[in-house]
Amino acid sequence: MAKHTLSTRIWHWLNLACVVTLFMSGLTISNAHPRLYWGKWGFAEGQEWLAVPRFPDWMTIPGHYSLATARDWHILAAWPFALLLLFAWVAMLANRHFTRDVATTRAERRPSAIWADTRAHLKFDFDHGGGKYNVLQKLAYGVVLGVFLPGMVLTGIAISPGMGPSFSWLIELMGGRQSARSLHFIFAFGLFGFFLVHTGLVLASGPVRQIRDMITGGRTDAA
Repeated sequence: MAKHTLSTRIWHWLNLACVVTLFMSGLTISNAHPRLYWGKWGFAEGQEWLAVPRFPDWMTIPGHYSLATARDWHILAAWPFALLLLFAWVAMLANRHFTRDVATTRAERRPSAIWADTRAHLKFDFDHGGGKYNVLQKLAYGVVLGVFLPGMVLTGIAISPGMGPSFSWLIELMGGRQSARSLHFIFAFGLFGFFLVHTGLVLASGPVRQIRDMITGGRTDAA
């Protein structure tokens, strides 16, 4: 039996390409106005809750400052990103990957269980017990799949000039366009933080095997 289903592997690598493109083009868009606000309005210096530093060109798409080009790249990646997320959720629910491997049990959510798993991680002990993922992995994947990724889609719709008029209710629900823009930034850097931790743990727990399994599917211990 494959450790990772074909649908999971396809989504993983295509989603990675979309997220990298969105993040790097988003940094160029951030450079155009590097201040974040709460509410329905905000523009002037001193009104922001966060002044974002300018990101260097090597971190951005297109590799130099061009707001129009960055927006083209952002839109190009946004649609497949959203459709792939829908595909992932349909596949996870249909093949029971979410309920079987990602959803936590009541016992796993106990503070003592979470603390025990945290101590094991600090000792680089990544034993998953009888399941595919340990509780910290389940919680992290749950937040990413259930909050960060959908949040990116919804806040992206809210701040899109072309879609805003049709989704005024969504903008109001988020407290205004500037609040949606701030949430979009928070979700983006939440994903970036997850990416750094995820990459670090892969490197610490056998990168060759982990990457090979995500390409070929791998095999479960029971196979």
